[in-house]
Amino acid sequence: MDTFVLFILLAIGMHVLKTREQAQRIALLGSYLGQFQIEKLMQDVLGGYQRALGEADAERQAQVWRHLETTEQTLSEQFNRFVLAFAKVDEAQARLSRLPLALPFVTQYFPASTLDLRKLLSVHAHGINQAAQNNPAQPPKHKAFTLSAELMLMQHSCHWFCRSKMVASARLLARHQTAYAQVLDAVAPSTRLAYAQLIEN
Repeated sequence: MDTFVLFILLAIGMHVLKTREQAQRIALLGSYLGQFQIEKLMQDVLGGYQRALGEADAERQAQVWRHLETTEQTLSEQFNRFVLAFAKVDEAQARLSRLPLALPFVTQYFPASTLDLRKLLSVHAHGINQAAQNNPAQPPKHKAFTLSAELMLMQHSCHWFCRSKMVASARLLARHQTAYAQVLDAVAPSTRLAYAQLIEN
């Protein structure tokens, strides 16, 4: 058989297997996320920040910030519940590959090269919870900046699990016009440290 034809057949086979694995991951994560309103709440919070920052009237802006506090707390609570539910997933199913590109069977046969999404989500839950706290000494803009970054990094991890790190970073840039490195710089130092320890070890 011609080498080129063999290569094409191999590539097609790898793509089919990769697509099947990704579909299973999407279905698994979706079965847990579907029990909550996390995505809608996240959109409400990020959209609310844009409205507040674009408000010229100081009093009206303060009203928007206060209104967002309830949504922030609800989002944090729902994400905590999601993380507790997802913690029951078998470890083998919760693995995501450290490789930038998605390849089939990596999480199954090379567990040393993987991360545990359950642990990663716990880091995000702590970061989101801390950022959502109402600290009178913290300016609303600073809170919005930090919580936005925490939410974006969490979304990046979910996309990483479903697809690959490269795809997750591309989606982050496309959806939020923010690079992965920028998000890492913007999250709380405790989140950045705990996150780095997980993905580098």
